[in-house]
Amino acid sequence: MKWSMDMQGLGNNSGDYRGLCWTLRDGYGIPTVVAKVSRLDWFRNAAGLLDSNYWRGTLRPKPVLDWYLERVAEAVSEARKLCPQGSLALIGHSAGGWLARLYMEEFGTSDISLLITLGTPHLPPPKGLAGVIDQTRGLLDYVEKHCAPAVYTSELKYICIAGRYIQGARFLSNPNSDIIDHIDNNKGASELVITERIVGSAPVAPTMRTRFIGQGYKQVCGKADVWGDGVVPEISAHLDGALNISLDGVYHSPVGSDDTQRPWYGSPSVVQKWINHLLN
Repeated sequence: MKWSMDMQGLGNNSGDYRGLCWTLRDGYGIPTVVAKVSRLDWFRNAAGLLDSNYWRGTLRPKPVLDWYLERVAEAVSEARKLCPQGSLALIGHSAGGWLARLYMEEFGTSDISLLITLGTPHLPPPKGLAGVIDQTRGLLDYVEKHCAPAVYTSELKYICIAGRYIQGARFLSNPNSDIIDHIDNNKGASELVITERIVGSAPVAPTMRTRFIGQGYKQVCGKADVWGDGVVPEISAHLDGALNISLDGVYHSPVGSDDTQRPWYGSPSVVQKWINHLLN
């Protein structure tokens, strides 16, 4: 039997994932445990402001994120007690995806057979670009350098799911430049990228909204005119070595989502697109 353990994105609390838990349990028979985190808990990260590495952009996980990793360890322990013979799948939403990689590096992967990340900004932003500031203050650099690379093997599978909800736009449009509508990260031919079309994703004329979203994308990947889920660019949500999947029409967060008009990764219609990887 397989259990899943959900890890929250930055600023989310356990209750935000209640619908996803119900879908997995009632729709597919997969019991799910969620790390117990409240919105106020995230203010613990403010301790990083006292670390000089924060201001240099070289912040390290310890001790800033110890509290979160301990909550995850408690949830994993709960899942093991409920199903001691079953395998465990970690599902990390947004920052919860790279935090899951930190957890696996710290606590090991002996009981973990699968990591699914949903709209996770895995890659650190490029250095030296004007107006681009690493929002993690160096944490993603640490993950990239010190955490095990993604794999897709019979023992452990990484599945990285990206949403294509809206294309960003440059703040000042350049009519001589082409709109980017692809992933261009020099991945090898062996990398498997699956794009599941839910709705059309044709380029649209820039609006104030797409320019605003584009500036958010730029902070994550260095480019504004790329596709993403409204928060995380598609190009940042994939990892070399993982099974990478892109889903059209998928919004980033359970907060502000709508299962019919603006579905997020955990909406029933979207879960249906990736659940087979959790069931197999």
